Amino acid sequence: MEHTPVLFIEVIEGLHIQKNGIYVDCTLGRGGHSKGILSHLEGGKLIAFDQDQTAINESHKVLDPLNKDVTYNHSNFAAIKTELDTLGIHYVDGILMDLGVSSPQFDDGKRGFSYRYDAKLDMRMNQEQSFSAYDIVNEYDVKELTRVFREYGEEPFAYEIAKMIVKEREKKPITTTFELVEVIKKALPQKILRKKGHPAKQVFQALRIEVNDELGVLKLALRDALSLLSVGGRLAVITFHSLEDRMVKKMMKEVSSLPSIPRGMPTPLHQEEPSYRLVNRHAIEASEEEQERNPRSKSAKLRIIERTKI
Repeated sequence: MEHTPVLFIEVIEGLHIQKNGIYVDCTLGRGGHSKGILSHLEGGKLIAFDQDQTAINESHKVLDPLNKDVTYNHSNFAAIKTELDTLGIHYVDGILMDLGVSSPQFDDGKRGFSYRYDAKLDMRMNQEQSFSAYDIVNEYDVKELTRVFREYGEEPFAYEIAKMIVKEREKKPITTTFELVEVIKKALPQKILRKKGHPAKQVFQALRIEVNDELGVLKLALRDALSLLSVGGRLAVITFHSLEDRMVKKMMKEVSSLPSIPRGMPTPLHQEEPSYRLVNRHAIEASEEEQERNPRSKSAKLRIIERTKI
């Protein structure tokens, strides 16, 4: 089944693609958005990043038939500035970040991202990385586990789950996704277990973020991406949970606003205009039709910013 990228039309329209421009897809995945970008290029170039070699291999099948100029980078998009410098590229016309785990990664039970499949605790986007969810679950102490579940999963029972994990792993290591789900269920009150939604959802999200340092990577990459835009260039970011969206929204607001003036201080006669402007003041969300067709798009939010001067 062909992978359908989230908010495809909105992304392609939002990037305002110039046919001879240079574009970066920070999260290549199965190449859906990249294919859309390339279809608008004539003499332009695309640089694509993904830390998952399987994704790069699959995307070749989608993009190679287009016979366009594509450079593939098997690396995390935190390296965007370094990698582009290596290519002699200092400014680009558009950058896309489609954050989170791709559908094929979720659907591949062996990768350990999903609580729906029994698999080894893994969750590594980059399979060459050694640190995995197994290490967190079996080595972090109660305090560290509580922090991860609370900060990255916004899990109200973070402490109770952390205590139960430490207790259960004293008997034997917790090695699989289903074993972890059972431990989480043991820690939660019955009234919570009766509620709609999977009880392990927030913990699994938190573990994935910690394993892949997703928020740390995003913070670094956002700054670099903004600095790489040429005048008129646009950065489009799709987020899937509130932690990512808050970070993106905050950074975009900061760079597109006039500096705040402390109370009591006079307003300068000549305030320099910001170097960026918000293309959409509010996040773009998937249409009802897309949400019906692709349930994972329900939590997606797209924010776009444009550089107005250097």
